[in-house]
Amino acid sequence: MKTLSIAALAACVLASPSYAQSRAADGKPDLNGVWAGPGFTHVVGPGDTDTPRVTMYDAKLFPPLRPGAEVAYLRRKPTGDPRLDDPTAFCLPNGLTRQILSPYAQQWIHTPTMMVILYEYMHFFRVIPIGAPNRAHDPDVEPTWMGDSIGWWEGDTFVIDTVGLKEWMLDASAGPEGGHDRWHSDALHTVERLRFTDASTVAYTITLDDPKVFTRPFSQQFGMKRHPTWKILEFVCEENNRCEGGKCVTSEVQK
Repeated sequence: MKTLSIAALAACVLASPSYAQSRAADGKPDLNGVWAGPGFTHVVGPGDTDTPRVTMYDAKLFPPLRPGAEVAYLRRKPTGDPRLDDPTAFCLPNGLTRQILSPYAQQWIHTPTMMVILYEYMHFFRVIPIGAPNRAHDPDVEPTWMGDSIGWWEGDTFVIDTVGLKEWMLDASAGPEGGHDRWHSDALHTVERLRFTDASTVAYTITLDDPKVFTRPFSQQFGMKRHPTWKILEFVCEENNRCEGGKCVTSEVQK
């Protein structure tokens, strides 16, 4: 039986819509603007109709776990220690896979040589250099929450390839496994693909390949909607975190 590579698997997920899209200075489809990303449900209609959705991946799409991977993948809650239950209680970063599904606006800045994504949630950003397809990552990349991302164009599809992710939460907690956090390993490799389906909508597919946890890669498709009326707001977790580490204080004490 032939096994598809992660790139081939991701490419199979998206159809090729025949839509005449406005072009950026580099001649590629113009991704500039503020978007409601994959963390939103997109309702067809006038105005800004997007609403936040549950920030989790669909477990029905997950392949089987590797033998012995349950301990690393499922972490029971609550332990009583917020550092283990959900480190974002201390304003630690979401990590790439959870950040992608955050139900907050995000701004894309598109240039011929790089794509910059400004996430409103957690005030995070990604700088993605654009170059030759399927080129290699820097072998000396240090593991980080957002990893090392590189991008390229395959026709009118923009591809983002990410490695170098430290072991962290895959998505929000309380999944279908029943009171567990879902975590990925430090071997996670993601491929994101974006292609316009109309003037303001992008089909967004992410393929996740974690050879320490899952037996094969898997993909899930979402959507992104551009909103000319939206803007990025300031988000400072530490400023309004009244219950840091589970220890709540009143607003009067904070002041």
